[in-house]
Amino acid sequence: MISTTLGKGQKQKKRPGVRLWAVAVWLIVWQLGAMALGQEILLVSPVSVMLRLVELVPRGDFWGAILFSFWRITLGFLLACLAGTALGVLSSRFGPVRDLTAPLMGVVKSIPVASFIILVLIWVPSRNLSVVISFLMVTPIVYSNVLGGISSMDKKLTEMADVFEVPFPRRLRYLYLPQVAPFFRSACAVGLGLCWKAGVAAEVIGLPDGSIGERLYEAKVYLNTPDLFAWTVVIVLVSLVFEKLFLFLLDRLVARLEQN
Repeated sequence: MISTTLGKGQKQKKRPGVRLWAVAVWLIVWQLGAMALGQEILLVSPVSVMLRLVELVPRGDFWGAILFSFWRITLGFLLACLAGTALGVLSSRFGPVRDLTAPLMGVVKSIPVASFIILVLIWVPSRNLSVVISFLMVTPIVYSNVLGGISSMDKKLTEMADVFEVPFPRRLRYLYLPQVAPFFRSACAVGLGLCWKAGVAAEVIGLPDGSIGERLYEAKVYLNTPDLFAWTVVIVLVSLVFEKLFLFLLDRLVARLEQN
């Protein structure tokens, strides 16, 4: 009972939201800076970026690039959630698994993303590079949080569940879920932003045909600053919408499981 209340209390904590007036202020600063500089090749105005987005939206290759990157980065993220959770659970129960996994996760965390991208590109086709990189960047985060959530559980409650031989499905729903879910949600919130940063970076280096990364690289090569900023805005918007939607569905799923 105590653990459930704690889980709900942690889940209700929300990060400070972005104020619209603050966004408007920075857009005005951006516009004034672009007007003062007077060189769009160095700093394009937000108005020019919006006009370029209006031109890109009706085009089929625009949506094709978004879908290409979205499905691959999302796949890498979901696989990381599964692998990180599984390794976290196994590491909490078996010491040798934790001993073997800990240095591997440490190496993944310490190696720069660019080095990983170049290394993985030797073995993986560029079309699937963003899947692997997103997976590698998010897995250690999920693993650490899930393991930390299980380690922080009330030992007396787990011992009581052992004494009364509580079935695993009921133990999972009423004991593990309320206490580990906030840790898992926190890992997802961090991983969702990181997987897009790492995934698009992988595409910029690997240059798979029809990807957002390829569009960014072409804009840089041809000094097409409006395109460069427009595609950056697209990445931010898609990442933000996916993060909000995924976390909303995750919260609904956890709440439904706790109520049943």
